[in-house]
Amino acid sequence: MHSMHLYSGSLLRAYRFHKYAGKYLCRQTSNKATDLMVEELFEGLCARNRTSLARSITLVETSNPDKKKLAQSLLSMVANNLKQQEEERNGAPVSFRIGLSGPPGAGKSTFIESLGKQLTATGHRLAVLAVDPSSSTTGGSLLGDKTRMPRLTVDPAAYIRPSPTRGHLGGVTRSTNETILLCELAGYDVIIVETVGVGQSEISVADMVDVFVLLMPPAGGDELQGLKRGIVELADVIVINKSDGDLVAAARRIQAEYLSALKFVRPRQAGWKPPVLRVSSRSGEGLAELWTALEGYRRQMTADGQLAARRRRQRAVWLWAQIQEAVVAAFRRDAVVSALLPRLEKDVRRGRLPPGAAADRLLD
Repeated sequence: MHSMHLYSGSLLRAYRFHKYAGKYLCRQTSNKATDLMVEELFEGLCARNRTSLARSITLVETSNPDKKKLAQSLLSMVANNLKQQEEERNGAPVSFRIGLSGPPGAGKSTFIESLGKQLTATGHRLAVLAVDPSSSTTGGSLLGDKTRMPRLTVDPAAYIRPSPTRGHLGGVTRSTNETILLCELAGYDVIIVETVGVGQSEISVADMVDVFVLLMPPAGGDELQGLKRGIVELADVIVINKSDGDLVAAARRIQAEYLSALKFVRPRQAGWKPPVLRVSSRSGEGLAELWTALEGYRRQMTADGQLAARRRRQRAVWLWAQIQEAVVAAFRRDAVVSALLPRLEKDVRRGRLPPGAAADRLLD
């Protein structure tokens, strides 16, 4: 539409959404203090431009102090626009955020591709934020999720963004929650956050999504015992994948084990009992039933206000996560700390000084 080309030459300060032909268009007024690059990125997001989305995500992932200020300026505009969109929708969120976790070998990438193709075929626009583990020595990562989702990668209604964890605990990057906002403004109504593995450090995704899905292979009871307290208590939906061929019997058995275990687990959401479903990513069997269950969850949580309350709590969690990271970074940059840290850390490693005493001295 020609309206999308009316932005050039103006700088952003205030903006609102107008409904036209079922779509939201960004309007702007001037503010000379706003950086031109931020304006262009914002306009591109409103126009659903994939290149602008990729550049915006790269900006929010930066560690450069000057660029971080630009990123925060962009994110502030994005957040305000999304808030106004929600008001236009009577408080309904503009996207459905799905967290997906599971052990290696559960078939997460194949599952996402199969479910994603079904969603895009029915008119949804899907963003996949696939977090790759970083090397603890080099900081590099494989970033191979696009190669594992060949059909979804070329789907014009899907966007896949692999990002390295850079050693960040919780299985997600520090900027994952900000990337979600960018994808929402770019028009993606379903967002899947795929996390690294499963374990006690993988639960951060539950604090940035609407529903947490645990994907499991048809494995034995040992895995169940190891996961029950760490992850199962966080799951809103449990999915047994690879339920096809010779594995159908094993999938049914593990499904029964999880159903039995959930009887002793307190549900995270009032009025919602986590279902345990079997699917085959290879044949597509069970995926339609899974999506029906997820939509049912969304409707129920939206109707009774639990989804809105959950997102409010999550924003507070994000705030404190950012504060903690910023405080630790500032602590390490302090001149006195930098001078004392090597010696005190050496004493702690050799057992000459208790870690608590060393920490107190550095903090003082």
